[in-house]
Amino acid sequence: MVIRFGDRAKGNVSAPLVLWALAMTVVLFMEVVAPSAAVTTWGFAVTAVLGIYLGWQRRLAAVMLAPFLSWLFAWFPMEVACMIHFGILKGFLVGLLTITFGWIGIGLVEFVWLGMVAMLVRAVRGGPRSPDVVIIDPDRNLG
Repeated sequence: MVIRFGDRAKGNVSAPLVLWALAMTVVLFMEVVAPSAAVTTWGFAVTAVLGIYLGWQRRLAAVMLAPFLSWLFAWFPMEVACMIHFGILKGFLVGLLTITFGWIGIGLVEFVWLGMVAMLVRAVRGGPRSPDVVIIDPDRNLG
């Protein structure tokens, strides 16, 4: 009996995810300290580049991991940015709220934008389609 569920994904996406998370840490830090439309645009552009890469590599599952990884990298810098912008005590409290509850919105935006771009690129790229499941009937005479 042979059952084939598809091929394992080729290529490691750890390095691009880490580079993206570092870039998003800088973007989010700047968004708190000196917010501007240019900083926001850079955030969307960097995320779109990662989405293009993930879609091209057919690694859409990494889209679910990316916001969590971004949160891990940006947690401490976001706290520092809030303390710089709002003062030590108030910034510490605002930072905790931003990191805890605001990240739901930040992560959702990252997830949706990254997923949309990655799925669009994967759909445009296409590729050979092979059957996902092969069933060979043991009672059928092949000879």
